[in-house]
Amino acid sequence: QVRLVESGGGLVQAGGSLRLSCRASGIIFSASAMAWYRQAPGEQRRLVAAIPSAGRARYAGSAEGRFTISRDNPKNTVYLQMNSLKPEDTGVYYCAAVPHLGLLENFDSWGQGTQVTVSS
Repeated sequence: QVRLVESGGGLVQAGGSLRLSCRASGIIFSASAMAWYRQAPGEQRRLVAAIPSAGRARYAGSAEGRFTISRDNPKNTVYLQMNSLKPEDTGVYYCAAVPHLGLLENFDSWGQGTQVTVSS
């Protein structure tokens, strides 16, 4: 059974940084594509960044140039380094794990998420 545990969120001022972590179990992590989503208040989850098992990472336009997704396969962990944070980055951040990126729309094993709040 897939289990994802997100951590690292917090309250920061605009311009600050946070590093989110997601530890996965119940999957072959090294063979999985991983992704980060954000759910802002009153909105649905939206893709922020994704990284395949091997290859190029991809980012939403709002994250490109400021966020970096990375993975540590021996630790079964994916990270999201967030720099130059803006108030519009506020939301609950969730990770996802799928056999390949094309299956992200089918993912439904969401963890508890981690809250990120950016003040102005």
